Amino acid sequence: MYTATDGITLPSTITGSLPRPGWFTGNLAGRPFRAAMVDRTFREQYLDAVSAFIRDQERAGIDIVTDGDARFDNDEGGRSWISYVMERLDGVSDYHSIQYKYPQRNTQAMGSILFEVHNSRMLPIVTGKIGPGHIELPQLWRCAQQMTAKPVKIGIASPEQIGRMLPNVHYEDRKELVAELSDIMNAEFHRLADAGAAVFQVEEPWTHRLDYNAPGSEVAAEESVALFNRSVRGLRGKLVLWCHTSWGNPAQQIGGGSGNGYGPALGYMNELYVDVLTFECASTGGADLGEIAGKITKPKIGIGAVDSRTLQVERPEEVAALIRRGLDVIPADRLCITTDSGFGREGMGRKHAFYKMTALVRGANIVRRELGAPEAYVSAADARFAIVNGE
Repeated sequence: MYTATDGITLPSTITGSLPRPGWFTGNLAGRPFRAAMVDRTFREQYLDAVSAFIRDQERAGIDIVTDGDARFDNDEGGRSWISYVMERLDGVSDYHSIQYKYPQRNTQAMGSILFEVHNSRMLPIVTGKIGPGHIELPQLWRCAQQMTAKPVKIGIASPEQIGRMLPNVHYEDRKELVAELSDIMNAEFHRLADAGAAVFQVEEPWTHRLDYNAPGSEVAAEESVALFNRSVRGLRGKLVLWCHTSWGNPAQQIGGGSGNGYGPALGYMNELYVDVLTFECASTGGADLGEIAGKITKPKIGIGAVDSRTLQVERPEEVAALIRRGLDVIPADRLCITTDSGFGREGMGRKHAFYKMTALVRGANIVRRELGAPEAYVSAADARFAIVNGE
């Protein structure tokens, strides 16, 4: 069922988000996507942005492209990654509508960038039984897929990630909220598959972010796996299901939970019902690769081979070296190449993101050449198209 990458050795993709063009000034601002597309100015900007995102990935030689997460607003610290779904559910009210004291999620001191990121996350509030609302994944996919012959991978935060962060004054038991959200989003995922999408990505299951030193962590991990699998039930066989994991990228900063690495969670992550499971590896120099290869035996493995938080563009040779480390412990037919996380909409410019994507594919091509496998065409690196003054 790996039709999107059938016959491709070391298939490449990016996590999802790309930096916004400066001229893309429109925001959905809580509107349903289809309602916003009635706005002629927003529609033109949105479609032009998606086209630009796809063309940059095609020029870089990426095998599975994304829509750059163009639906996300230009807000502080990438808030839309979680708020896009929240704002479009039934049973959710605007944060101005009721008195609500936001919990302090932030252990950072004032004056730090992460304090500012988290302190700005005013989110909608669950005030009644949640319903499907207007998530509209098929419409987002159609806009992008019409622009390319390559498969388009739409990604979205996991229901547990969203449900854990969603302010709530209705459900006494948050597990009930997350379970209902898992069912709502599962139905939306199936609408996307039925529309014809070949690839889909659920992002950040909670499993690897648990404190495995805390009492009851095993029960919590099993519950997390069950909730994730509930949200994706029935999808495999209809499309290729990716699951992205990393340590976050708010305003190009590392999030929480990274100190212990993936190790304690890997046995549980192997039970996630997915086709490809990705890991942040570039930022760590592949420190977890041996453990990942030893414990992730069911899904294929995607390794992040460029760092999404730094502006230093990796050399293709550096990317190739990390891929070779992966191949030392993971068979080539089980290895996919991606980015550590999304490139985001704050902190990194389009130029850096583009050349990181190009380095990703050029590095994969070095290893493909060594394996005797076909290389991806990178038009951005084709000497015939160099612009030379005076010629």
